[in-house]
Amino acid sequence: MPIAGTNIQLDSMEGMDKISQTEKVTSPYFSNGATELAAANIVSSSLTDTNETYFFGISNNGTPTVEEFNVAFGSTNGYGALKETGTKSETEAVYKKYASLLLAPTEVTGGFIISSPATGATSGAAAVSSGKDEEIYVLSARRSNMKDRINKGTWVIGLSGSTSHTAGATGPTGANVLYLSDDSALDNPTATPVGDRYNIISYSSDGSVVAAAASAKNFGFFYPDVGILVFSAQELSQSIPGASSSISPVMATTTFDNNVHKGFAYVTGSSANRNTALRFVNCLQPTDAKLSFRDEEDTVSAQYFCRIRSGQCNFSNNPTFISGSLNELRATKMKGNPQTFITAVQLYNDSGEMVAVGNLSTPLKKNFTSEATIKVKLTY
Repeated sequence: MPIAGTNIQLDSMEGMDKISQTEKVTSPYFSNGATELAAANIVSSSLTDTNETYFFGISNNGTPTVEEFNVAFGSTNGYGALKETGTKSETEAVYKKYASLLLAPTEVTGGFIISSPATGATSGAAAVSSGKDEEIYVLSARRSNMKDRINKGTWVIGLSGSTSHTAGATGPTGANVLYLSDDSALDNPTATPVGDRYNIISYSSDGSVVAAAASAKNFGFFYPDVGILVFSAQELSQSIPGASSSISPVMATTTFDNNVHKGFAYVTGSSANRNTALRFVNCLQPTDAKLSFRDEEDTVSAQYFCRIRSGQCNFSNNPTFISGSLNELRATKMKGNPQTFITAVQLYNDSGEMVAVGNLSTPLKKNFTSEATIKVKLTY
């Protein structure tokens, strides 16, 4: 039975009877509980034709209807889409959508300045000598997979394709694997309207940085809090071009799962839908390509210290505790020093509603000569 007269008021001021803690817990990102989605299992999701004019899904071939990521291609010039008279193309809409979402209001018009040497890349290595990147690839995480954010410093994207290709060739020449991750271990983040932003730089196959932070080529921006990665299309195309942009008839074919399209070169025109975003999916499918991610979640815990003084909790409303019309203690040896056993703690809010119950592993003996502190931890 519960103990009578045990409504003990807690001082919920932080540092008094309550201490709060926030712990970051990471776990595998993908829907099947894995950390990595290997190239052999990567396929494009089945989406409606309307959706595919804007983006494509990336799925595990075991669960093709479950989107693990979405990938889109954006262009301020409207490249890679059918631009109708008097309208904006889908690729232009994609670019401006992410610019409005990720950039500060004063930077939206200027666009994403990724590859330019102003971001820290060496002038000789940058694909864009100055100004904004007019074309971008955008990889966005599935909200239910990423929890609170993408875990920085642990993810790796392996992209593979051809460093060159000519029309009519049967296979790629100079196959290349490009490993990318963020520079959180090397440099401080940049503050943005959607949280911290890190640069995306290249790594070697053993996980070491290819170049020092000051001279590293910048392939894109990583926004962990919203699960979005924005890549410079020019930088990706410079490293893994695949088919040359001058051979548009080859690139315009409807079959994208072939060696010609294992690269990031794009058609500089707006006369037809080129499904350019599929090039990112194609470069995830050759040997050694992969997606490796972990999510991150803030686990908040509140610890309440229930302090029981010597004069508290020494009586019970259990009917066997007393006897007779005078309510005398049934056990005569407890007269002058009654004893009880505490078995549980209940927490109530200001409205008198019970919000938590904590059961002790063993009953706690209590009398006038003892005091106790019971810690109750709530995690949410």
